[in-house]
Amino acid sequence: MNESVLVTAEELRQSLTGDRPPLVLDCRVFRGGGEPCDRRYLPGSLSLDLERDMSATPGQGGRHPLPSRENFTATLQARGVTPECSVVVYDDNGGQLAAARAWWMIACWAGHPDVRVLDGGVAAWEAAEGELVARAGEIEGWSHWSPSFNDDALVAVDELDEKGGQLIDARALARFRGIEEPLDPVAGHIPGAISRPCVENLEPSGRFKSARQLADELPRSEVLTAYCGSGVTACHNILAYAVAGLPLPRLYAGSWSDWIRDPSRPIATGE
Repeated sequence: MNESVLVTAEELRQSLTGDRPPLVLDCRVFRGGGEPCDRRYLPGSLSLDLERDMSATPGQGGRHPLPSRENFTATLQARGVTPECSVVVYDDNGGQLAAARAWWMIACWAGHPDVRVLDGGVAAWEAAEGELVARAGEIEGWSHWSPSFNDDALVAVDELDEKGGQLIDARALARFRGIEEPLDPVAGHIPGAISRPCVENLEPSGRFKSARQLADELPRSEVLTAYCGSGVTACHNILAYAVAGLPLPRLYAGSWSDWIRDPSRPIATGE
């Protein structure tokens, strides 16, 4: 994979007026529950919600466990997703939050052949004078696509020792070191993991660094597994490997919030 996994705001504007416009999915996360009443959308975009559409009930499997194959298939069908139509996902944080998770779930797990992330998110769209509208798009019709899910893109907690290889932690460095933990009841990291905060994949503008720079910076190993707090920002690191044109790490979807459910599992702090 390479930079084709990203789309610029200018490229998206052109494609939306073309003969075969992409299906655009709004993946923004709004803290505090619900959506703001003044929420505005890219034209024609449909909502794909992290909590409702891209996660199962928190608990076994961490704070954002993957939905079942059947439930996610129904979610994709309800939005008219087919392999014949390209998909663009976006959020308002440079792809750092749920857009990267959506890309991973649709492209890497469900196997859609053409999914891209809007580089720089809503801010880049507005900077390019892209239009925002008051209402989401309308679903034109359900699809009948039945994805062939690739579970080889995943590593379960009981497979980490045998199949996980080098673990890469996408959380902020203070959380990795165990200095602070704002979301989970235990601080620290999985022993043997190395830190690669996902924010380091981005330029100050919120856009991804170049493929060459990412290829120089990203950790290398024969086998890599990405994790974070709950399997969301880990996908941002996987996306960075795709941008760089490097082999993709697998995802430990439960991540830290799943690891600490068993008090017998070891915990490391510091570097």
